[in-house]
Amino acid sequence: MPPRNRTIPAVAESRDPRAEGCSPASTSRLGRPILLAPLVFVGHFLEEAPGFVAWFNAHVPQGISHDLFWTVNVVALAVTVVVVAMEWLGPSTFTAAAVVAWFSFLVGANALFHVVGALSDGAYVPGLVTAVVLYVPFYTWVVSRVARTRRLAPGPMAVIATLGALPMLVHGYLIVFRGSRLF
Repeated sequence: MPPRNRTIPAVAESRDPRAEGCSPASTSRLGRPILLAPLVFVGHFLEEAPGFVAWFNAHVPQGISHDLFWTVNVVALAVTVVVVAMEWLGPSTFTAAAVVAWFSFLVGANALFHVVGALSDGAYVPGLVTAVVLYVPFYTWVVSRVARTRRLAPGPMAVIATLGALPMLVHGYLIVFRGSRLF
């Protein structure tokens, strides 16, 4: 009897994620850097907190209080922790969508708001440095990493990112160019 070929063609042709420098789990998980999200947010908040309320109130007649600023940011931190925990504990299409939507709102659109505000004012906007140094690279990493997991197709991911960012984009536009606010 001739020797049997024990190679299964489908298995022999499949790509081993370890050969590409990834562990099998990292093909579906975003990886440990997602756990840094709350710290990235807190870093931005610490730069922003001392002067943002005064900056905001100089632009919007119906301003905000320090208490409201703190409340909004504590809630945003809590949502960030929940989104990161959901992704870390059970990566899925839903958690990938939640990560893209939330970070498009909180990080991507917020970074754009600070940059546009600074360009419009011709001056520093509280939070600008961490928006550029922390938020832009972190958001870029998050979106590219979600894309690499292939849990979301590019089209739906772009729609989710746009819809997630939209409230902050509208809010930022109203603050910087209209002297009003969305929320």
